[in-house]
Amino acid sequence: MPRSPWLRPDPLLLASTSPTRRLLLESAALPVETASPDVDERAVEASSQGLSPPDLALRLARAKADAVAARHPGRVVIGADQVLELDGTIFHKPRDSDAARAQLARLAGRTHALHSAVALAGAASDGFVETARLTIRPLDARAIAAYVDCAGAEKVRASVGGYQLEGPGIHLFDSVTGDHSTVLGLPLLPLLARLRAAGYLDF
Repeated sequence: MPRSPWLRPDPLLLASTSPTRRLLLESAALPVETASPDVDERAVEASSQGLSPPDLALRLARAKADAVAARHPGRVVIGADQVLELDGTIFHKPRDSDAARAQLARLAGRTHALHSAVALAGAASDGFVETARLTIRPLDARAIAAYVDCAGAEKVRASVGGYQLEGPGIHLFDSVTGDHSTVLGLPLLPLLARLRAAGYLDF
């Protein structure tokens, strides 16, 4: 069994059921357990009028971390959230394929921001936001429909913006500026730096 740098007796607790976020942590040789935060994201957003999109992402991440930490005292808990912004407008996960096509039509030919926030609950209570900027190619209705058919209804509903960069969504882009893990919703380098500073990692 490969050695992990994780020094705590309990695994890191991820306040998310995202398989992508879990895989990112496991790929860094960290033991991970997951717990659903059961947070009403739209209610948090409604109570956060006036916050910038990055600050909203951080508030959502903190709400998730705090909700899970309250049920698991003494654990190191990570909450994460991601806000997609185009010129001040916030996008949510599309409810169906039609909504995904409409979102992609608005994003096509333009650069949008993905604000990925992480909040730690426990002894190392902390939070931060990293931003990636992504430019989608100009796309006509036929190309958008072909992509949605290729990705499938379940996949386009699973991610804000209707795409997953680690899947067929990669075909949509002209350029991506920012760390890959930020795009995937869990900025690893600043997270690992904070875990290291808190004494949770041995290198």
